Amino acid sequence: MQSENPLIADFVKMANAAAGTFAGMTREAREGARERMKEALGGLDFVSREEFDAVKDMAAKAREQAEALETRVALLEAKLATK
Repeated sequence: MQSENPLIADFVKMANAAAGTFAGMTREAREGARERMKEALGGLDFVSREEFDAVKDMAAKAREQAEALETRVALLEAKLATK
C-alpha cells in the first residue's frame, strides 16, 4: 500500500538514494582495494611453479656433478700420493 503523505514519500526516496550511494561506495572501495593489492603483489618477484621446478632440477643436477667431481679429485689425489 502506497502512502499519499509526501513527507513519507520523500523520506523513502532519500533512504533509497542513500542505500544506492552506500552500495556504490562499497563497490568502489572493494575495487580500489583489489587494485592496490594487485599493485602491491605485482612488485614482488614471484616465480611460476614451472620456473621453480626447472631451477630445482638444475640444482639437483649440479649437486650430482659436484659429487662426481669430488670423487674424481679424491681418486686423482690418491694416485698422486702413491707416486
